[in-house]
Amino acid sequence: MADQKSTAAVRKRAQIAKANRTMFLWIAVCSAVVGAAVVVAYFLVQTLLYNEKLIAEKNNTVSVLEQNLEAIPELQTQVRVLDTNADLAAAKSSEDDRAIRVILDALPSDANSLALGASLQGRLLTGVDGLTLESLQVDPVVGVESLSNGSVVNAGSGGSSDYQITFRFSVSGSPEALKEVLDRLERSIRLIDVRSMRIETQSNNQVMTINARAFYEPAKTLELTNKAVQR
Repeated sequence: MADQKSTAAVRKRAQIAKANRTMFLWIAVCSAVVGAAVVVAYFLVQTLLYNEKLIAEKNNTVSVLEQNLEAIPELQTQVRVLDTNADLAAAKSSEDDRAIRVILDALPSDANSLALGASLQGRLLTGVDGLTLESLQVDPVVGVESLSNGSVVNAGSGGSSDYQITFRFSVSGSPEALKEVLDRLERSIRLIDVRSMRIETQSNNQVMTINARAFYEPAKTLELTNKAVQR
């Protein structure tokens, strides 16, 4: 009788141990499934948020492009209006040029001090009766056309914050000739700012010394670029 009771107890303990092992396996499997589900859900949420960021950036790009396209007709109209401007037409260097070319020439896109000097010497300060050009100096733009050691670099690599070219000149002649020079500077399509002027009388002539500056505006580059969106 005792043996039967002992055998039944051993059998129960074995069943309990088997049930414990089965429960442990189910718990482990469920834990692994839940863990995998949490990881997958996390990556799905991250992917969803990243896709939303991508869509937002694409929408911004589309919005900018649409605004640019909407602005084109108005810009074309403004350019056509410029072609009817009598003052711009009178300032054109060639009949075949469009009026907008006068504006572009008035504010060049690079700091070409040599071209400015040639224009001053060849057009503005010559051809005036009784006028003599005594001196002319155009300063290269530091950091754009020249470095501190005198070496030359390509224009457009940097420069002064207000994009200016300074120059000075002295001319001698009659008061009428000096007045004609000032009128030419005022009528020039280049924007010229006279900073200082000094007139002295020497013998029968007057000598006028002017310090001034002209300006340029670097060209704007429009291009489509790729933007990396961080997760």
